[in-house]
Amino acid sequence: MREAPFSWRTIVLPMLVLVIALLLWQAIVMFSGLEPYILPGPGVVAKTMWLKKWDLLGYSLRTGMVAVAGFVISVVLGVVVSLFFSQSSILRQSGYPFAIFFQTVPIVAIAPLVIAIFGYGELSVIVVTTMISLFPIITSTTTGLITIDQGLLDLFRLNKATRWQILWKLQFPGAIRYLLTGMKTSAGLAVVGAIVGEFFAGHTGGHQGLGSFIFISKSQMNTSALFAGTICSTLVGVVVFASISILGRMFLRRWVWEG
Repeated sequence: MREAPFSWRTIVLPMLVLVIALLLWQAIVMFSGLEPYILPGPGVVAKTMWLKKWDLLGYSLRTGMVAVAGFVISVVLGVVVSLFFSQSSILRQSGYPFAIFFQTVPIVAIAPLVIAIFGYGELSVIVVTTMISLFPIITSTTTGLITIDQGLLDLFRLNKATRWQILWKLQFPGAIRYLLTGMKTSAGLAVVGAIVGEFFAGHTGGHQGLGSFIFISKSQMNTSALFAGTICSTLVGVVVFASISILGRMFLRRWVWEG
């Protein structure tokens, strides 16, 4: 049986979990004996978020814009590379293993190299964001492009379809579902990449985002601000993920059919 996309359960149950988590958090603060500057309670964090609301809003907007910029570049580059991989088995066999390999490389190990090449600032943050969100697009889209129904492919060839017609009318529509899956994965990683990039490259280059705010809060041992920045990072990730999922469905709906 198919569940409705929205019901009282989809709202009430997560809210219930949130309330339980906040109560547990407060109980740990009260009974653990930890000092407030080490583990502040949810009320203290909420007060910090309220007092710094405009600063946090500005940081969140900058981080969100960088994440979206890196994500868009990743989609364009990823689709282009996947198209080349789908048209040549030699190119695919040569480059596809590296696309899988680079997904496993820790971005914190690459960030210093990016800073050495591009310097501190927004450009390095976008490069880090692109690097961490690019490869899921390549692997998912390439898989969709090469996973073709052999019967349909024979039918296209029997009717003397050109390579372009096979790509546009057979391979690309079949790869849209895979592309959407890759975009959803990449959207979450883009926010992570933006935070990591700002953490390493943004705080001294004029780009003040959430990563920079978290870095400065950590340096000052301001744990309530640290919690506030982390919560805002999560909210930015949710907003970016939801926006990209909705826009992807909206613009690619003509190629997506329900199974």
